[in-house]
Amino acid sequence: MSEDEINQQLVLDKALALAHQSSWESFSLLALAKNLNCSLSEIRRLFRSKDDMAEALFDRADAAMLNRSSQDALPAQTSDQRLVDCIMVWFNVLSPDKKLVKEILAYKFEPGHFHLQAHGITRVSRTVQWFIQAAGRDYSGLKRIGDEISVTSAYLLSFSFYFVDNSKQHIKTRQLLQRLLNRNRQLYHAFKAISRPIRHNK
Repeated sequence: MSEDEINQQLVLDKALALAHQSSWESFSLLALAKNLNCSLSEIRRLFRSKDDMAEALFDRADAAMLNRSSQDALPAQTSDQRLVDCIMVWFNVLSPDKKLVKEILAYKFEPGHFHLQAHGITRVSRTVQWFIQAAGRDYSGLKRIGDEISVTSAYLLSFSFYFVDNSKQHIKTRQLLQRLLNRNRQLYHAFKAISRPIRHNK
């Protein structure tokens, strides 16, 4: 296969197919090159490592979520409803490769993989920013900081549950995500009320 025919999406799709036959850790880049009838240097031109391929998979989910959110957003939806839809689209894009995503994350969190863990924090932050923007949550100041914390915690807790959720279209994950966002919103308003200065009558 010529260099002109090799592209990131093709390489990623073949890598995922090979990993499904064994595991993410077990499939080799040499086997990938042989299956694509190309050289290792051609693969390296597109991906420096397996971790770059994993990042490309998450980038694919980001892109699909942003594309879908621009098409499906309804004017009557609240920002919370749009946010839930965005996160669920992201989860559903990864569903065919859920087993591999779990293996990828397990590998990243193995002891000693500090560079991958640090990069993972950046990854989460970047994806959360896309969720927030796609949902139209254009906040500023302390409200923006609180919203980022709220969305990040709800997303990560739901993501953890998603791996064991076998319900149709991950409806249980959606319900959990909605509950978490509702709870966080209530906590925010409660904190805001408590922290509001008490006005004394003169």
